[in-house]
Amino acid sequence: REVAGAESLFHDGKLARAEEVARAFLKRNPRHVEAMRLLANLGLELHVLDDAEFLLESALEFEPGHIPARLDYVRVLHRRQKHDKALAEARRLHEHDPENAAFASALANELMAVGDHDAAIALYERLCAAHPQIAENDLARGHALKTVGRTEDAIDAYRSGYRKRPHFGDAYWSLANLKTYRFTDDEIAAMRAAEDNAATGDVDRYHLSFALGKALEDRGEYEEAFAAYARGAGLKRTELRYDADRMQAEFDAQKSFFTPERARALEGAGAASDAPIFIVGLPRAGSTLIEQIIASHSQAEGTLELPHILALAHRLNGRRKLGDDPRYPGVLLETPPDQLRAFGEQYLEDTKVYRTGAPRFTDKMPNNFRHIGLIRAILPNAKIIDARRDAMACCFSGFKQLFAEGQEFSYSLEDIGRYYRGYVDLMDHWDTVYPDAILRVSHEALVDDLEGEVRRILAFLELPFEEACLSFHLTERSVRTASSEQVRQPIYRSGLDQWRRFEPYLAPLKSALGPELCAP
Repeated sequence: REVAGAESLFHDGKLARAEEVARAFLKRNPRHVEAMRLLANLGLELHVLDDAEFLLESALEFEPGHIPARLDYVRVLHRRQKHDKALAEARRLHEHDPENAAFASALANELMAVGDHDAAIALYERLCAAHPQIAENDLARGHALKTVGRTEDAIDAYRSGYRKRPHFGDAYWSLANLKTYRFTDDEIAAMRAAEDNAATGDVDRYHLSFALGKALEDRGEYEEAFAAYARGAGLKRTELRYDADRMQAEFDAQKSFFTPERARALEGAGAASDAPIFIVGLPRAGSTLIEQIIASHSQAEGTLELPHILALAHRLNGRRKLGDDPRYPGVLLETPPDQLRAFGEQYLEDTKVYRTGAPRFTDKMPNNFRHIGLIRAILPNAKIIDARRDAMACCFSGFKQLFAEGQEFSYSLEDIGRYYRGYVDLMDHWDTVYPDAILRVSHEALVDDLEGEVRRILAFLELPFEEACLSFHLTERSVRTASSEQVRQPIYRSGLDQWRRFEPYLAPLKSALGPELCAP
């Protein structure tokens, strides 16, 4: 009864109470697998992934044949981006029961994660054929096809998804998120009807709202498009626990701790490799374009938005009660030089799964700008590029983007404006602490003078100029971000001032940014 009660609390969103009940029960029943699964799922929800992984590993030690726990374990390993291990576990499940759709889907997801796209797509296609009623299979197949640039096939898959489930908001949003797709009159009417239907759940509803906003923006119906984006953002925001004051406190803690003197004391101890290239900034600032340019070079390759630096910062902060002072970044004073070097070497080891042998690689997790001091402490020779875009353009582009996960600040004009202002202030601080260590690349400058900016980027990276970097749109590689279709086209100027069409509705954003950051 206690485990069932904790499950009920979990599903009601009362996470702290659910954790309290589950932990108390486990103290008395330390081998109870279902209680361990519940606590692991709480860890997933609260982003305490190391605890979740440990709990599920322990559960499987006690009951190796517990299939639901093993499936949960694959999910946790995937979230931790331990994809080789997750793939092995998913294969084990699939071999146990090849006809099980959940096991096949888990295996296909992990094949995608390690870059075996052909095998993943083939498995998704078999899933769609074997279970034609499950719209989510078409969605997953569409995402895989989009990743490898098979756009028309991806469109067919997404359309198949919404035909099977007319209220399937994610299928419509996935079409919108191609950025190049234009909805038909019938599709817009269907989205309106689904959004208005009282039976449509909130998750489908906000996907529909964002998709409808994109459809109406493409048609020049800007007032109605903004209203749709705002509806979607408002609904999405209710799911989140974003606290702008807490985020500002994180920015201030970095500035207070990383003085020039302290940075110099920490900087010499990390791993010596110059392989990583960190591309930081805000989402929708042009980082995928910069990554595509660099990945077009023969000596570099693009990976993903890797979570390893954020995970390390989280681990250094430790488990704390609400209201406790953060341990990080102050804990770095207690970290011996050999441990800093070990952190850097572990980062290099853990990211090998995404690399194919080029001497240099990118990590384009935008939020890494909050941890440049940590990066310099563990990888002092890594290169850092700040992808900067005009404040109004960047913030509004982020506001109308429904992110797969993270970026909780983006669902309010006030929050995203304040976040951008904090980002600029923190980057100014890093420029002072680490002079000449960070290259700022303006998206507008890149559009205006592609060759000049490409040469500047390559010189900073100490890479010889190669013409392929100017023809970045011809480079064949998987791209998983929202800009995947845009970077497969030549550079264009049409997106620079799109926000101006919505200017009458953006007063809260202008106020949050302040006059010094708003475009004239």
